[in-house]
Amino acid sequence: GMEYIDSYVFNKVEYIRFNSTVGRYVGYTEHGVKNAEAWNSDAGILGQEQAQLESYCKHNADIYYSAIRDKT
Repeated sequence: GMEYIDSYVFNKVEYIRFNSTVGRYVGYTEHGVKNAEAWNSDAGILGQEQAQLESYCKHNADIYYSAIRDKT
């Protein structure tokens, strides 16, 4: 399977992360936890992250895998 992680970092500290396996945001600081609660309740924001997984990750993975297959 494929996992897409979108991390948000401020002053070198990761404060929130979207993980496609979990399907939601997880906060790591007080600010991140507050953002996670808000963003997880917004279907539009969650939908944008899922769309990134589908359009960017899976699309590029197919390209990379076919390039590797062609070389072997």
